[in-house]
Amino acid sequence: MIVSQSLGLQDQVAHLAHGPDATAKPRHQIRLRQHKRMGVGNGDTQAASLHHRQIDGVISHIGGLRCIQPELGQQGLEVGQLFVCTLHQVLDSGEEVESLIRLKPGEEITFYQNDEGALQALSYPMGLDEILWVEQARDGFACRVEKIKLERRQQIAQGSIDSSFWEAGQAAGLNNSLILGLASIFAWDIDFAQDLQPGDSFSLIYEELYRDDEKLSSGKILAAEFINQGQRYLAVRHRDGHYYSPQGKAMRKGFLRAPVNFRYITSHFNPRRKHPVTGLVRPHNGIDYGAPVGTPIMAAGDGVVSASSYNGLNGHFVFIRHSARYTTKYLHLSKREVKVGQRVKQGQTIGRLGGTGRVTGPHLHYEFLVNGVHKNPKTVPLPEATPLAGQSLNDFKLRAHSLLARLALAQPSQLAQTQPAEER
Repeated sequence: MIVSQSLGLQDQVAHLAHGPDATAKPRHQIRLRQHKRMGVGNGDTQAASLHHRQIDGVISHIGGLRCIQPELGQQGLEVGQLFVCTLHQVLDSGEEVESLIRLKPGEEITFYQNDEGALQALSYPMGLDEILWVEQARDGFACRVEKIKLERRQQIAQGSIDSSFWEAGQAAGLNNSLILGLASIFAWDIDFAQDLQPGDSFSLIYEELYRDDEKLSSGKILAAEFINQGQRYLAVRHRDGHYYSPQGKAMRKGFLRAPVNFRYITSHFNPRRKHPVTGLVRPHNGIDYGAPVGTPIMAAGDGVVSASSYNGLNGHFVFIRHSARYTTKYLHLSKREVKVGQRVKQGQTIGRLGGTGRVTGPHLHYEFLVNGVHKNPKTVPLPEATPLAGQSLNDFKLRAHSLLARLALAQPSQLAQTQPAEER
């Protein structure tokens, strides 16, 4: 843990003048940073930097708020009093300070002192748009949560796939969250492990969050387009947080196209496929997804676990009954994380990819059955969720029209050469 002290920051804390003690003029602030270090734990000695001087310190613990009690030097004693004598009162100042009990390494707290060295206030960012303030009051300390107004700026990004979707997303300037978010929007229509081809393209409008002209993070995807093998898919975010087609049909469907994050596929759906172990021609009624051992396997849809067991052929396996009509099967797992009779939600982890049973290497074998008959998981028609209707649909269409018009302006020639999936 490192404590550093910076002087002359009156301007940065001028807004404290409206607080409980308006006459106090904080002279400086102390920033507390927590760092994980190999072999260092409670009771071990660490270095504390104060006024750019090294002072030996001993870590103690008050609730979940770690503090340093410097052992040497007058300045060390002053800081020790600040931490030890006052933070007990801080932690009793209100329910909001419970977040201080769950601090994580790397988080930052700012302490404000007056000319006598007494603690006047502390601040702790609770998120991008909230700051917890604990300020001196007549009978101790009082806490409040300050809402920070963020500026939301819309950005457009577009890219074309040459080798992989991930690389194309990075080349378009998207961070990991946006790349995964874009894939999740179209995950019910496109199998990102198998369906993508060179020349496929995408575009999206997304938010960037700013505070005082400083970019904090990327926000939500507002609208997106994906062109896959000449077929165009469009999606717009509604105020309910879900995505819909321009006509108001839910992008979310009863089943995901793939129950595992896209990596690569080791074999395809082929009823006449030669088995890699026996050499015999036997139906291969499903898709094999190759990925690292331990990769989370997701339930393709809501349902009830009808089987969770092990045998020499399938290894560890899980079957899920989604209704009287639909069943999905997941074979060769390294670990099962659900039991028979357990209800599961779409996207819930039900096991981990492995290489158990009669296999040549680690992979997930996934099957999709309709009325007991095997269907190709990548092409089988999927049941749709409830579409928008009434005034909600009318409001959505107005917003969707505006956003999609911006996407069309960004790449007019490309849009003209493709056909919307819903019109086929």
